[in-house]
Amino acid sequence: MQTRENAPSPTGQKPPIKLGNLLINFTTEFHRIWDSKGSDSKPGSFWRPTPAPDALPGYFPLGDFAAPGFDNINGKIIVAVVCEGPAEDGDTSPDKALSAPDDFERVWKDSSSGADADCTVWRPIPPAGYVAMGMVCSNGRDKPLTNTVRCVREDLVVASSVSREIWSDSGSGASQDFSAWAIEPPSAEAGEIYFSPGTFIGVKSHGRPAANTAAYSLRAPIPMHIDTPPARPILLGHESPAPEEPAILTQTAHLPWFTVIDPALAPLEQFRTSPFYRLQRSDRYVLVGHGHNTGTTGQTFKWTAPRAQRMESLEAFTEVTTIRVSSEWPLYVSNPMALHTLLSSSMRFSAKLGKAFTHTETSHIGWTTSAAVEVITRIAKKTSLAVHVIESGYRLLREDGTQVANDVLYTDIDSLSLSEYPPETEEEAPAPAQPAVDPVVTDSAP
Repeated sequence: MQTRENAPSPTGQKPPIKLGNLLINFTTEFHRIWDSKGSDSKPGSFWRPTPAPDALPGYFPLGDFAAPGFDNINGKIIVAVVCEGPAEDGDTSPDKALSAPDDFERVWKDSSSGADADCTVWRPIPPAGYVAMGMVCSNGRDKPLTNTVRCVREDLVVASSVSREIWSDSGSGASQDFSAWAIEPPSAEAGEIYFSPGTFIGVKSHGRPAANTAAYSLRAPIPMHIDTPPARPILLGHESPAPEEPAILTQTAHLPWFTVIDPALAPLEQFRTSPFYRLQRSDRYVLVGHGHNTGTTGQTFKWTAPRAQRMESLEAFTEVTTIRVSSEWPLYVSNPMALHTLLSSSMRFSAKLGKAFTHTETSHIGWTTSAAVEVITRIAKKTSLAVHVIESGYRLLREDGTQVANDVLYTDIDSLSLSEYPPETEEEAPAPAQPAVDPVVTDSAP
């Protein structure tokens, strides 16, 4: 009964997620292993991910997929598959990322269920230093071949919990109880993604598995591309500089398709046309104030620096994409389409952007207030001084360069930059060399 049902033609290899020598990719192709037809249980079926060799050579499943129904899932469900990649430069670890299991332990057989075919569910037994990510099913009573799936090196995964029930044999009349459960990753650390590959946990009961049941998700860093930041502005005369410097692309976070809700694309379309999204950050210096002290003694100058961040803009961005700037996502989502997509996804995930990327190294409070900042400084005699601050703009793009959702802006008050004309010489400059600046948050928003 192991058949391939209208599987789509391979469409070419997508770029993998890389974690050291582990390569992670995705497939929509499956073999049906077994279904509960003929028994009195609710409809359920087990499927084996079968990535096409010409599209994903060397890739293996991490376990089988459990579906609550009989429908053909080919071309409708996406799960992760893995491949052993080359070691990265400087990686001295002798251990491979993947290993075949040493053996299999039987979890359930459907004896006396009345189903049209026999089924046995097995738990892979990993070698030392590796973990099993999911169950393996067989159409009959024979153990699966050890080359059926791969186990993952334990430093490449994160301990997870059991979430919702997918299917149980309740009502089947089988001599053993059985239920299949989805895997829920924990909250991600900054700069990382934790995601379940689409496998399941199987237990010999109809009740929720114990809290200490072994469950794992894959973990991977959010790939980042870092460019040179804009140069600090320099005063070349007493004239006031331009209100703002040109924006420069400085950082790009590459987000896998499954971490982004795209209002224009269904998940399968995202996977096929935009396997990665680019969340780009562009920085520019914005003038806070310029003063020219023409007198013969030092003078105090004061300016107000507005902040570009707006909660309504940030909330609108999150509402559409589910991406959160100051915390992990997904959390609670109110967008009906986003909620439906997250609940129906075969892969559960948690992601969190890096703190340097989001200006949250010390606190995320800066994103929640648009209150202006008062800047006070003393300018020496016969001197001009300019105060600038960095404004960051965030833009989410699909692989083809089209934009998703609105831009988001952030003013980094901690980036205050001062420049003088004429510049102080080493002989003239007192300690500290830079003029004192006293930024004070005002009570009212600009």
